[in-house]
Amino acid sequence: MPVATDVSDVGSEDTPEAAALPINELFYSLQGEGKLAGVPSVFVRTSGCNLRCWFCDSYHTSWEPTGAWLTIDKLVEQIAEFDAAEHVVVTGGEPMIHDDTEELLEELADRGFHTTVETNGTIYRDAPIDLASISPKLASSTPTEELDPKGAGEWAERHENRRIDVDTLSDLVDAYDSQLKFVVTGPDDMAEIEDLLVRLRETADTEIENNDVLLMPEGMTREELDERRGTVAELAQDHGYRYTPRLHVDLWNDAPGT
Repeated sequence: MPVATDVSDVGSEDTPEAAALPINELFYSLQGEGKLAGVPSVFVRTSGCNLRCWFCDSYHTSWEPTGAWLTIDKLVEQIAEFDAAEHVVVTGGEPMIHDDTEELLEELADRGFHTTVETNGTIYRDAPIDLASISPKLASSTPTEELDPKGAGEWAERHENRRIDVDTLSDLVDAYDSQLKFVVTGPDDMAEIEDLLVRLRETADTEIENNDVLLMPEGMTREELDERRGTVAELAQDHGYRYTPRLHVDLWNDAPGT
């Protein structure tokens, strides 16, 4: 089972003077998605995001950001307490919006941890990242008034304008070992995915292989995944891309800290 650290016990509501990050969760579990699915990992979930996907599975890092400020030294100390972990996943929210994410990654690299950064691909940072897990947000993620969890639709235009930045995506692909992980709601998403891949392959210097493109069904519960996983698996097979499960949802449903 996942093991969580209560960040309220080790953090502060006030921004520390030392390098620090707003942390929503810190826990030890299995990586549930992507090429490293199943790998025991410490997850550092930062709070705050520059987008607002209507289906966000970490609502309290985006729509209603919550958490505590932890210094980088305290974060590294907490991570090191999970003796069995060699892999750290820095996720969010959007961890790249925070300047001090770079310092955290540098400290983790100095200590020999393998790091994955889960990002929406709209912000580039020069930091030691072993795997950039880039999840470009498709039009189906936009929080229209009908889909907005708050029912207002106030974020729809901002989200739509920000969600894709081809130049930044290209910079990330060129700089890091990466995977492009698309959250798929159904077959209608495929035309946009195909178009974006054409644009990226024209812009990036690095060859983007189909094996680096992962399709993942949208869904925060087992029941929601059951509705889509078969369709998304067939889409991956038809287009020659990889299918990725949401292992943590299959194992623990929508429990926090997983």
